[in-house]
Amino acid sequence: MFRHMQNSEIIRKMTEEFDEDSGDYPLTMAGPQWKKFKSSFCEFIGVLVRQCQYSIIYDEYMMDTVISLLTGLSDSQVRAFRHTSTLAAMKLMTALVNVALNLSINMDNTQRQYEAERNKIIGKRANDRLELLLQKRKELQENQDEIENMMNAIFKGVFVHRYRDAIAEIRAICIEEIGIWMKMYSDAFLNDSYLKYVGWTMHDKQGEVRLKCLTALQGLYYNKELNSKLELFTSRFKDRIVSMTLDKEYDVAVQAIKLLTLVLQSSEEVLTAEDCENVYHLVYSAHRPVAVAAGEFLYKKLFSRRDPEDDGILKRRGRQSPNANLVKTLVFFFLESELHEHAAYLVDSMWDCATDLLKDWECMNSLLLEEPLNGEEPLTDRQESALIEIMLCTIRQAAECHPPVGRGTGKRVLTAKEKKTQLDDRTKITELFAVALPQLLAKYSVDAEKVTNLLQLPQYFDLEIYTTGRLEKHLDALLRQIRDIVEKHTDIDVLEACSKTYHALCNEEFTIFNRVDIARSQLIDELADKFNRLLEDFLQEGEEPDEDDAYQVLSTLKRITAFHNAHDLSRWDLFGCNYKLLKTGIENGDMPEQIVIHALQCTHYVILWQLAKITESSSTKEDLLRLKKQMRVFCQICQHYLTNVNTAVKEQAFTILCDVLMIFSHQIMTGGRDMLEPLVYTPDSSLQSELLSFILDHVFIDQDDDNNSADGQQDDEASKIEALHKRRNLLAAFCKLIVYTVVEMNTAADIFKQYMKYYNDYGDIIKETMSKTRQIDKIQCAKTLILSLQQLFNEMIQENGYNFDRSSPTFSGIKELARRFALTFGLDQLKTREAIAMLHKDGIEFAFKEPNPQGESHPPLNLAFLDILSEFSSKLLRQDKRTVYVYLEKFMTFQMSLRREDVWLPLMSYRNSLLAGGDDDTMSVISGISSRGSTVRNKKTKPATGKRKVPEAEESSSSDSMWMNREQTMHTPVMMQTPQLTSTIMREPKRLRPEENYMGVYPMQPEHHQAPLDYKQQEEAARQQQERAAMNYVKLRTNLQHAIRRGTSLMEDDEEPIVEDVMMSSEGRIEDLNEGMDFDTMDIDLPPSKNRRERTELKPDFFDPASIMDESVLGVSMF
Repeated sequence: MFRHMQNSEIIRKMTEEFDEDSGDYPLTMAGPQWKKFKSSFCEFIGVLVRQCQYSIIYDEYMMDTVISLLTGLSDSQVRAFRHTSTLAAMKLMTALVNVALNLSINMDNTQRQYEAERNKIIGKRANDRLELLLQKRKELQENQDEIENMMNAIFKGVFVHRYRDAIAEIRAICIEEIGIWMKMYSDAFLNDSYLKYVGWTMHDKQGEVRLKCLTALQGLYYNKELNSKLELFTSRFKDRIVSMTLDKEYDVAVQAIKLLTLVLQSSEEVLTAEDCENVYHLVYSAHRPVAVAAGEFLYKKLFSRRDPEDDGILKRRGRQSPNANLVKTLVFFFLESELHEHAAYLVDSMWDCATDLLKDWECMNSLLLEEPLNGEEPLTDRQESALIEIMLCTIRQAAECHPPVGRGTGKRVLTAKEKKTQLDDRTKITELFAVALPQLLAKYSVDAEKVTNLLQLPQYFDLEIYTTGRLEKHLDALLRQIRDIVEKHTDIDVLEACSKTYHALCNEEFTIFNRVDIARSQLIDELADKFNRLLEDFLQEGEEPDEDDAYQVLSTLKRITAFHNAHDLSRWDLFGCNYKLLKTGIENGDMPEQIVIHALQCTHYVILWQLAKITESSSTKEDLLRLKKQMRVFCQICQHYLTNVNTAVKEQAFTILCDVLMIFSHQIMTGGRDMLEPLVYTPDSSLQSELLSFILDHVFIDQDDDNNSADGQQDDEASKIEALHKRRNLLAAFCKLIVYTVVEMNTAADIFKQYMKYYNDYGDIIKETMSKTRQIDKIQCAKTLILSLQQLFNEMIQENGYNFDRSSPTFSGIKELARRFALTFGLDQLKTREAIAMLHKDGIEFAFKEPNPQGESHPPLNLAFLDILSEFSSKLLRQDKRTVYVYLEKFMTFQMSLRREDVWLPLMSYRNSLLAGGDDDTMSVISGISSRGSTVRNKKTKPATGKRKVPEAEESSSSDSMWMNREQTMHTPVMMQTPQLTSTIMREPKRLRPEENYMGVYPMQPEHHQAPLDYKQQEEAARQQQERAAMNYVKLRTNLQHAIRRGTSLMEDDEEPIVEDVMMSSEGRIEDLNEGMDFDTMDIDLPPSKNRRERTELKPDFFDPASIMDESVLGVSMF
């Protein structure tokens, strides 16, 4: 083929024989064998050049032929040829660069030998050797010129065009290889003439290409000897690299941060403080690789430098260790990051690169307990709180060995080395803080925030060390401190931390259990006795309780509730006293709200612990009956408090009531627990109604109407977010009852109808509820959806009356909600067939439910609902449309079918939506077109020659307005006899224009075929002809609307599309990038030499760079 055909003929023949329709070729095919093929293909090219580097590549035939063919193929419009030839050409170029580098080294060696021989004295100089070295140098120079010409041909013929190819993979190949060239042979390629291509391509729209740019630059910046050649490039493109740390592709962002770390190591002066701050805040990113890369950058910048003075104190420990200043620096950085309060994220980001610093707990402990040295500033209260929080996070990270919540996909299996490290760290933590923790608690016992964090440390102790290390006295000191803290504090967080600490220490597997259990029991005994005594005085009749008594009752109740959350206090029988307290509150109505809230919570814990006890062990019938009685009485109390005047009390009662109903539903018997059947409790209709009313009154409200924010902070953004979070939890609690069929599914109608109005706040919860209910019962879910639309329709009627405007925002909103409901049914019409049919049945019955009191000549009062129902017609199967249509006719009278006033438009519109794609003969052509919605969309509608044209204004108007314009001249087509079909229906459907199809169904007879008519007959015929044409157009519009909607919206998510740029955030455009660098493509010039032969002419580039580059790049000359 090469001997008898030119390259152009070869390429033409290859193009003709290639099956481009398949789109598959080896470089894009998946599977290990194709990956191996690609690597072997690249390796083959390198081996070929390496084996031929001494002779064959200089024969002026093989390399010329290969380069010429690859250059031609790289300009092919066939992607497979262009991709494969570009890869081959770039690998060939890489191999030639390696050859050129070897030649350069050999030339240097030859030149050095020549100079050494020539500098010898004449007597010792070997003239033959000089001539050989001179000849060798000349030969090497010629070979280098030859290689230089080959590389120039490939670079200009392939790279310069393909680095901006329309295919991202091809662009990535080019950038990856030029990075190799610059790294391999920096003397020839590492200059601004080649760096500019990498700089330009950093603005590429595809993350894959941007990633190759960054990895190529990393290889260059890693070598500090090359930094001087990168100064100009760094100054021009530094801002772009910094902005890429916010790239929407996380892999690109990670590599951008790593590149900046290399830049920082090469020269700290290059990056400004603002540049560094842009990277610093990424340590709080939820994406762990980004955060870890930013943590390494932060560590290199702020923590890796060590003063010479520190060398003498490397062996010092505690407050005098070299890590002391670094720990303070970490605290200062954390406090300065005011927008972030996640110490766990900061610790996790630096865990891999600063492990020794973060595990220096002895230093942290010394900074908290020891007095500052002479001349050293003590830590402020805020700094001490930050240090304690960071210390807690480091201990948690070391003990649990997994990232904090929000980072990572879950716990991973630890290796043997990691498990050993974990055990060693826990031992170190326990030995240090078993002694230090009581001292820390004693020092900060009055500070709630510090105490809350410190009390979490025992959760990560190895409790066996208390016994093996003989640390029992320190355990007793810890228990005394916890007891004192319980007596001093009433803050819920502090009390719950104390409760969890007791729970962690009360482990029956360890010998310290008895010691801790005794201390816990003594504390609970005192609290329970005190609570009973105070409650008796508090509830005495005839006496008005003062504030001090109420405070004492509340503080004691808080402590008991906090402990009851984690500990079984059943033997103290707390149900009776709490019930008495709540009952009194209902009767008198003057009980302080906080007492009621905590009494409800404590009673809830009592019931849950009793249930757990019955479930885990064999129980008597009396235990079941007692729990059943207590649970039902408690539900009644909660139901009473749903009507309390205080919102916080109502929210607490609602939340607890939803939890109890969920726990004691029929789900309680799952898993073989049939013996718990007596405990099943199903809420009656009144309770369901009250729960629903609470949701409607307290969840579906405007933000401005929510007055639950504390201290009147109505405009505080944080308080608004917190209030929204609380409302979402309330709604989720009720929706769980719907999903698990604890309450009737039709109660969800009042929730579903709020879908559009409160989409931003609760759209995800309502949509998930729809999905779950549909999985449980498709038909009942469909009935609930139509019920919600009926409720909205009735509300509109009550507000506006029956003579409302169907173009009003309210009615349009109901129609849009129906459209969204229809989208949730998905694409599989067979699965939802019965549900959709039932939905139409209920909708039709509702539309004709209320007859008009003025008689049959007036439409039913709810007839307009059919306009809403038509949104679901596209979800019906073709055969089901006919069935629904027949069912619709049962409600219609003959007079209804003849009405054509504006008020009857919903009926006509709904009937047309059922006829579109139906089985009847009159609509067979329509169904043929509707089944090919894409054909209708893609082809422009042309006016039918010789047939009536629809005016443009009429085409652009809605079907409703069209019907109104023709209300005096139009008959409904439903009751007509089926007209005789013409031969139009026998044509190829996709060749028909829509107007022709419909005119074919209702043909217009040419005038010369009509018999002579008098004036009235002619007028009547013209009127009927106009009516039929108008009806055909209405059907066409309806059918096209449904076809387009099916084609474009079935995959629509109920969210606004998010249009993302390459960057998550960008500030301005890169300006003044063309200063100081040459734009023109340079010849590859190794040492100075002249080209000895010209290569083939370069073909023009057929690919537009605007399709792959940002607009901000193309408009600016960067060099």
